[in-house]
Amino acid sequence: MMDINEIRELLPHRYPFLLVDRVTELDLEAKRIRAYKNVSINEPFFNGHFPQHPIMPGVLIIEAMAQAAGLLGFKLMSASPSDGTLYYFVGSDKLRFRQPVLPGDKLQLDAQFLSVKRGIWKFECQATVDDKPVCSGEIICAERRL
Repeated sequence: MMDINEIRELLPHRYPFLLVDRVTELDLEAKRIRAYKNVSINEPFFNGHFPQHPIMPGVLIIEAMAQAAGLLGFKLMSASPSDGTLYYFVGSDKLRFRQPVLPGDKLQLDAQFLSVKRGIWKFECQATVDDKPVCSGEIICAERRL
C-alpha cells in the first residue's frame, strides 16, 4: 500500500530513526493502518543493547507504533510535512510489553484511530511478531502546524 519512498514523504524521520519499512494496509473508512519493520542485527542499537543477547529496546517499539499512528493521522487529514504539518509523540496510556523483539523478527504495527480533540490525537496500537503480541497501548500525538 505504501513503500518506503511514500513513507519518507510523510514521516520526517531518517536513518536510524525511521522505524516503518512498509505499509501493507490502510483503511481510511475504518481509520486503521497496518505496517511493519524488519528488525535486522545490523540495527545500531543492538551494539549496545545487550550485545550477548540482543533485543530491540522497548522505547523503539513504542516509537515504531507512534510512527505508524502518525502515518495514519497524516492520511486521515490529507496533510503532510511539506504543507507544514507535523505530529509529535506526546504520551502513552495502558502500555504493556509481552515479549522481546529479536534480530530477524518482522515487527507488525497496527494502529486504530480513537479520537481527536484540539489537535491531540489518540490511537490504539499493537505490535506483534508472528501474530504474537509484543507491545500494546494507546499512543497520543500532538498535531502541530509550522
